[in-house]
Amino acid sequence: MPLTFFALILVGTLLLLLPVARSGGQAPGFMPAFFTSTSAVTVTGLATVDTSTYWSPAGQGIILALVEIGGLGIVALATVLGLFIGGRLGLRTRLVAQADMHVVNIGEVRPLFKRVAITMVFFQFVTALVLTIRYRAAYFDDLPTALWHGVFDAVMAFNNAGFSLNSDSLVGYAGDGLIIIPISMAVFIGAIGFPVLAELFSGWRTPSRWTIHTRLTVWGSIGLLIFAALTFLLLEWNNPDTLGGAGFWHKVVTGVEGGIMPRSGGLNSFDWGSVRPETLNIGIIMMFIGGGSASTAGGIKITTFLLLAYVIWAELRGDPDVAVGARRISARVVRTALTIALLAVMLVTTTTFLVMLMTDYDFDQVLFECTSAFATVGLSTGITPDLPVDAQCVIIVLMFLGRVGTIAAAGALVLRRRMPRYQLPEEQPIIG
Repeated sequence: MPLTFFALILVGTLLLLLPVARSGGQAPGFMPAFFTSTSAVTVTGLATVDTSTYWSPAGQGIILALVEIGGLGIVALATVLGLFIGGRLGLRTRLVAQADMHVVNIGEVRPLFKRVAITMVFFQFVTALVLTIRYRAAYFDDLPTALWHGVFDAVMAFNNAGFSLNSDSLVGYAGDGLIIIPISMAVFIGAIGFPVLAELFSGWRTPSRWTIHTRLTVWGSIGLLIFAALTFLLLEWNNPDTLGGAGFWHKVVTGVEGGIMPRSGGLNSFDWGSVRPETLNIGIIMMFIGGGSASTAGGIKITTFLLLAYVIWAELRGDPDVAVGARRISARVVRTALTIALLAVMLVTTTTFLVMLMTDYDFDQVLFECTSAFATVGLSTGITPDLPVDAQCVIIVLMFLGRVGTIAAAGALVLRRRMPRYQLPEEQPIIG
């Protein structure tokens, strides 16, 4: 899978290097093309050049195609990976895994890809239709321009990518609920993940029958949305650089955006470089957690975060097992979640340190940028275009590892199961 995505990045780079991909007068450059291609394939949205002016309509179309292929590939391959994991384990575990993925056997891989594609196209079509109508009615005089903006923003929203045809992203539409809310909802749905959407389609009326994965993803996502939105409104309500001078409805709409976008969206109707330091730190936490598994969202994933919370709760209570609802979580799953979280912390902190050595930016700005790259969010405080080439290379590696590496690492940790032939003597070192 990493080789597949790397090959797609190279193809995208070559296409963006074509003269037809750049606007008139723009000099060719390998790094802008390579950075943009990586950001598009990993559905991140960070950019070192202005998408609206540097790239021609053909170049913007290439970016849209890369995001669509990258998003579809990420969701489908992550879903299929779960199927193959189920095929490599014992019969009982395999049946449980296949029930969670809502597939019967590995022979259903092709229909599975088809269902993923149809689901993505449906939500993007509905979002594009709503946005096109609003763009045509309030912002653009001709239908083709409104349609192009509607389709582009819909694809970026559902795939959780932060590219925009406007130099200021969604700032020109700030407070417009008929644009911000549909885009935010598309981001939220795209971050849920196909396995959860498939289960909700068939059993949304019976939450008591949902699998543990669906319960953690749905309730966890709603909880984080409410927490992040209320915290954002509380901190930014009187900030003159963000919401201070806005009306009540404007603040509510932006609050919904502030609760959803940091988890993986990347589009913004306000300047993240102007928010309070506390808001910036909340955004970093939300980005690091990310969205659902087998989705276009990044981060360590909401299930990983909540499982670790249950581990802490079980340890505080002195319970011998970690339980979620009426189900016991195996030690193998707990170790995998802990490993992914610690690897993510190590990756973000190491790259933050490297970028700080290469630049003169503040710690908060660099940490926000690196977390956004790792979690493939695409939000920025505005420092991305000014990063030196070596720092851009660090961000490129971080976007690639943050997107492909977490999926591959999770699969490898589960697939590499060895039955021990003996057990070593037990000893308990002093902890704490």
